[in-house]
Parts: sequence; structure tokens; C-alpha cells
Amino acid sequence: MEQKAVAFTGPSGSGKTTLIEKIAKRLISQRKIAIVKHDPSDKAVFDREGKDSDRFFKTGAEVAVLSPSRTSLFSHRPRTIAEVADLFGDFDLLLVEGMKTLPLPRLGVFRGRIDPDYLPVLQAVAIDDSIPRPLPSSLEGIDVLDLNDLDAIINWIDAHALPMK
Repeated sequence: MEQKAVAFTGPSGSGKTTLIEKIAKRLISQRKIAIVKHDPSDKAVFDREGKDSDRFFKTGAEVAVLSPSRTSLFSHRPRTIAEVADLFGDFDLLLVEGMKTLPLPRLGVFRGRIDPDYLPVLQAVAIDDSIPRPLPSSLEGIDVLDLNDLDAIINWIDAHALPMK
């Protein structure tokens, strides 16, 4: 199977992580899924203060932690999405949370209101009943999906995900 990717964007608290989690859980028995999450505020922590990998990372070195069930990479260098995909190795579908500037098919997740600032980078929106109807005309040309219809969202992904180059 060809490696493909799709991205998810939306305001904090909109349900992006929950949606990606549901998609991954649904597909993981049929496909190899990889996920990249953008951390624009650099707040993710990967080990507890004072533990070995934390101490190694604080030296400025690139650090890999290998265990029987996982591999963790701690890097001081920003990576491109292609470099990260290479690190994953074999996968079928890469789900990317955030990274609005990546040229990937992008699904916006919204609850309560649709933020028009996101619309220029979106090909689809996933919304629920908290979005007032009628929908704004600014959604013209953008696919509108039900946030609670996982099958429809997966079908959209299958139709729109782009091959990794």
C-alpha cells in the first residue's frame, strides 16, 4: 500500500486529538497508522526531570531510547514531515495534527463556531450540531462532514489523502 498523508487543523479544544485518536483506533487493525502532532508552543515533555533520557537530552545530543515495545527519539533539530515519515519507516497512513503550512489535504475540526481564519487552508470541515445553521457561504467549495460520522470522515480521508513523496 502506498504511504499517504492527511492533516487536521482547528482551534484548541475543538476535538482534533479526539478525532485523530478515533480514526487511528478504527483503522489500526487494517492499516499501519503513523501520527505527527505539531507543538507550536514547544510545551511537550518526553521524560521526567532528572531521569536518564532527560539528562542525556539536556547535554544537547540527539537521543534515542530503545525498549522492547517502543522507540523514542529526542531531537534538538526541527525535522521536515518527510524526515519524520522516514523515521517511522513502514506505514500506510500518516495523520498530521496542525502544521497549517504543510501542503496536505486538510480537514478543519470545529465546535461552537467556524473560525474563518482557517478556511483558506481547508478542503473539508468536520462539525457537529454546536455549529449554527445555516452554514456560512464562506464554506462554499469546502466539504462539510459530520464530526460524529467516523465512516464519512474516513471515506473523505481515503479519497483525498496524498501520497508521501
